[in-house]
Amino acid sequence: MTDDADEESETHTDEGSDREEFSHDPVGHARVEAGMTAGELLDAYGEAGIGASALNDAGDVLTEMLANDDCTVFCSLAGAMVPAGMRRIVSDLIRDGYIDALVTTGANLTHDAIEAIGGKHHHGRTHDPERSLREHDETLREEGVDRIYNVYLPQEHFTAFEHHLREAVFPSLEGSGPVSIAELCTALGEANARVNERDDVAEDPGVAAAAADADVPVYCPAVQDSVLGLQAWMYAQTADFTLDALADMTALTDLAFAADDAGCLLVGGGVPKNFTLQTMLVTPRAYDYAVQLTMDPEATGGLSGATLEEARSWGKLEPDAQNASVYGDATVTLPLLVAAARERIEGAN
Repeated sequence: MTDDADEESETHTDEGSDREEFSHDPVGHARVEAGMTAGELLDAYGEAGIGASALNDAGDVLTEMLANDDCTVFCSLAGAMVPAGMRRIVSDLIRDGYIDALVTTGANLTHDAIEAIGGKHHHGRTHDPERSLREHDETLREEGVDRIYNVYLPQEHFTAFEHHLREAVFPSLEGSGPVSIAELCTALGEANARVNERDDVAEDPGVAAAAADADVPVYCPAVQDSVLGLQAWMYAQTADFTLDALADMTALTDLAFAADDAGCLLVGGGVPKNFTLQTMLVTPRAYDYAVQLTMDPEATGGLSGATLEEARSWGKLEPDAQNASVYGDATVTLPLLVAAARERIEGAN
């Protein structure tokens, strides 16, 4: 090699060593093979970039969070996760001791109970190619079918749910003064389990039942924004029954205070996400782990798309917290992440 070539090589080396944001870490190319496990697929994602890399990062954080026996895990569940077929994933996490508190919507609790007592959601379609979308939905309305994107639910299941509440849930809470929403969720879960067993329902008794059985609190801070909340309000018009919206704050905050380490799995945004994160604003600590699954962009300034880095600025995450966000449909990302994390944890034991 000539002296000029040696000098050129040294120049390139020197230039590379001055790069503050660059390190030699080339992107690989994921291999997908027959018989791969969820954990192996997530590992392969780690070789790639963009969303695949983010999903791999989230899998690492979720695995460490769920594997930490000293970590109190809060899970927020928003969106149509139960109607879309995700309820068993969440109920299994609760039953197997991976979730210590659940914050969810009244809608998810409503649909969870419908499945528990024998109702079913059905595959549908977002449109009819032979008619307009408006005509398609008008036909569904005429036939008594509610649509949740590409999922259908016959309205008679809501009628059965309303009878379930009035016969098996609300009466057990009457006459005892204001009731916390967590107490309502426990009563709902216990009633769901009883009816599920009594009627030999083929479907799993569900999320609320699993939480009641495992003594895991379920918080529903916007319960009135649901059929469950509407029915509670209607029942309260003629019965000695009322809900205390603030009663859950003490128990939830005490749980956060008592935690050695704290982690949160945020599925979707909205009220459940904020209620879960804001708990740390009144404690001397913050979350040590956080995984967020969302489809909302941060540029709108809305809470649902707000980054976990933004949450760190509020003191909701520790400065050195491990966190990862995945942008995509949670009905796709949640099963893969949970399957991979459980494989890593349970396969190692």
